[in-house]
Amino acid sequence: MTFRHLPAAFTVLSLACMAPAAGHAKDLPAPDEIKSIAQEALVYGLPIMMGYGVMYGFSIDDKSPNYKAPINHLYNESRTFTAADTGVVTPNSDTPYSFDWMDLRAEPMVICIPEIENDRYYSVMLTSLYTYNFGYLGSRATGNGGGCYAVAGPGWTGATPKGIEKVITSGSQFAFAVFRTQLFNAADIDNVRAIQAKYSVKPLSKFLGEPAPAAAPKVAWPEFQSLSKVMGEPLSTALSGKDWDKFDDAIAKMDPFSYLGFVLQFAPPIGPAAVEVPLRDKFASIGLEAGKPFSTEGWSDEEKAALAEGIKTGTKEVAKQVKSFGKDVNGWQISTGLFGSREMLGDDYMIRAVAAVAGIYGNDSAEALYPATKVDQDGQPLDGSKANYTITFDKGDLPPVNAFWSITMYDGKSQLLVKNPINRYLINAPMLPDLKKNSDGSLTLYVQHAEPTDVDQKANWLPAPDGPIYLVMRLYWPKEDALNGTWKPPVVKKAAN
Repeated sequence: MTFRHLPAAFTVLSLACMAPAAGHAKDLPAPDEIKSIAQEALVYGLPIMMGYGVMYGFSIDDKSPNYKAPINHLYNESRTFTAADTGVVTPNSDTPYSFDWMDLRAEPMVICIPEIENDRYYSVMLTSLYTYNFGYLGSRATGNGGGCYAVAGPGWTGATPKGIEKVITSGSQFAFAVFRTQLFNAADIDNVRAIQAKYSVKPLSKFLGEPAPAAAPKVAWPEFQSLSKVMGEPLSTALSGKDWDKFDDAIAKMDPFSYLGFVLQFAPPIGPAAVEVPLRDKFASIGLEAGKPFSTEGWSDEEKAALAEGIKTGTKEVAKQVKSFGKDVNGWQISTGLFGSREMLGDDYMIRAVAAVAGIYGNDSAEALYPATKVDQDGQPLDGSKANYTITFDKGDLPPVNAFWSITMYDGKSQLLVKNPINRYLINAPMLPDLKKNSDGSLTLYVQHAEPTDVDQKANWLPAPDGPIYLVMRLYWPKEDALNGTWKPPVVKKAAN
């Protein structure tokens, strides 16, 4: 999933949780410069804020509806999603998840993977507080043979410990491990659970059977509240409806730089992040510093207005880029290069912000590609109450993947799975033996609300809502033809009456 699936986990900082610091207006830059710095800091910091919102909801606030497990405890989501699940949008029914927020301050954490059969895809995506994907384990990256890998914080040094295949260094002192394990079909869930039960994440000292180092200091986590609550509706509803003004207004009500300053203390500008030192110095000129509360006490009204305007302008620019990002290919929106490592994305912090808003914690394109559409071949909105549709893959032109592909149906308004009489929410590559091909070897999928009367069409039926439709195609471990645009997804055609 991309974590547009987690609207409730995107949270905003309670202004009351940060003690004010003394302001020194005489040391501030001119108002125009304050505005410019604030705009730059908002773009830079938005994905970091959103990422911490997920962390807070998943592993800190045990009263959160999205709470999974404490930090350094692996949590397995060992089930398939259905239309009854309304807590996350565009849920992924291909790869049940396992999650672990890891504290790397005292010592590395060790992820151990069992040997997994070669025809089953899995991946472990490692993401820093910056929201950079700094490493991968899995079918594509390390194979299915199993092994143990250490994830270390940015200041850790040392030789690769015995029994460890590789040490992977995070750019921040906390990191997120997202496991995806392929599910072939609903009956396969017990096999996935058996694999998940063999995943483990433990401190290096425990792995080696040695005494643990001194524990890292406890963290006084700031209290957060849901962005959806601030907006008055779910984030997914607002953004899917392109109601970006509500998003802008909600961000404007935040104290984003107090939050950003708090998080940055766990992301020191060392190693590859040393390139940020000049940027951090610029932020410090308006009082935004790692580990220190941000305050406008002592600022003039003009200076405060410049700060607010910079934050608002930065938010609007991100929203503008989100709306225009991606390439239209036969009506499908395809975005590549949104997610990746610091080395891949460089200092383009706007791309990092766009990725976070469009769907935080998405895979690198090399790991998965996500074409999505809401329109037919004429650019008209897909609507199951008004028409039936077909998607036809020519012979030999199925999505080119090294692992597998799927097409999942969502309600176009809620972006949730669609209740239907056969409990089918997607069609994917493992289902191919049960699908009916045309006489010329092509494959047609039937996208409609009413159950087809034709037996062959029913076998290939992807049930649609009685209203707006949203389709998401997922290509896991895509081949080069998919990545370079040689292969194109087929248009969604309105069926003849």
